[in-house]
Amino acid sequence: MNDKVDILLGNPYIETLAFFSVAIVALIVFLAIFEAVTKYKDWEEIKNGNLSVAMATGGKIFGICNLFRFAILNNDSVLHSLIWAGYGFILLLAAYFIFEFLTPYFKIDEQIARDNKAVGFLSMVISVSISYVIGACVI
Repeated sequence: MNDKVDILLGNPYIETLAFFSVAIVALIVFLAIFEAVTKYKDWEEIKNGNLSVAMATGGKIFGICNLFRFAILNNDSVLHSLIWAGYGFILLLAAYFIFEFLTPYFKIDEQIARDNKAVGFLSMVISVSISYVIGACVI
């Protein structure tokens, strides 16, 4: 069975489809986890025109996909890429909690839910920047 899978994954089109499919499914799962830890409903707020939530969510999407980019570039198998991207996601999630902790003057989630664009933008930039730092560490 493994020989057949190896032969299939030896085809660059099928390998690309495998990496793409795993990344999309993981992106959906990781976004659901992010939504579970925030105090607002991402897609409902975006539907209502909350630009701050859109920026914060866009930063999370970019950050997660960027982690997959580094994981795919530095690993030969779909499984190892998924493991490294998952580890990177845990670190990205930790950075989110650290960001919340380091701003004692106000609650990040509450400000984003109130459409504070400055906080939404900062959240987006932090997600994107941290994903590059994490990605540089992926082996």
